[in-house]
Amino acid sequence: MKLKLLAVGTRMPSWVEAGFDEYHKRMPSELKLETIEIPLSPKGKGSTVQSKENQGQAILKHIAKQDKVVALDVLGKSMSTESLATQLSDWQMIGHDICLLIGGPDGLSSDCLERADMKWSLSDLTLPHPLVRVVLMEQLYRAWTINQNHPYHRS
Repeated sequence: MKLKLLAVGTRMPSWVEAGFDEYHKRMPSELKLETIEIPLSPKGKGSTVQSKENQGQAILKHIAKQDKVVALDVLGKSMSTESLATQLSDWQMIGHDICLLIGGPDGLSSDCLERADMKWSLSDLTLPHPLVRVVLMEQLYRAWTINQNHPYHRS
């Protein structure tokens, strides 16, 4: 199983890269996350909807037919960290690659949401998309530590 993060936005601020990298380096080799950044589509003359659809098409090009897709979406299901640990273990058991999708400032396209096998909301709060990357990586690491009975998750 591979974890792939497909995220709209490039050139993250240094604090995002530092936070993301801190948890990424802690992950075991079998759970390293491959990050694929999708450039923001220029809005210019096009509408927000068209921009979001263009970004969605760029995301979908990186997803294989057999991949399991998890869309991070404000209307998705919320999970506790313990539930995420169980989900992570289940993902490892099924063996399919898991694609985690983070949209741009306007969210994910309808095509991405339709392709998703699961919609997950990290919080009822509105989080800036760069921060979502850090929170996601920390929670994946924390879920792994729970499954390994590592003391980090008790901190």
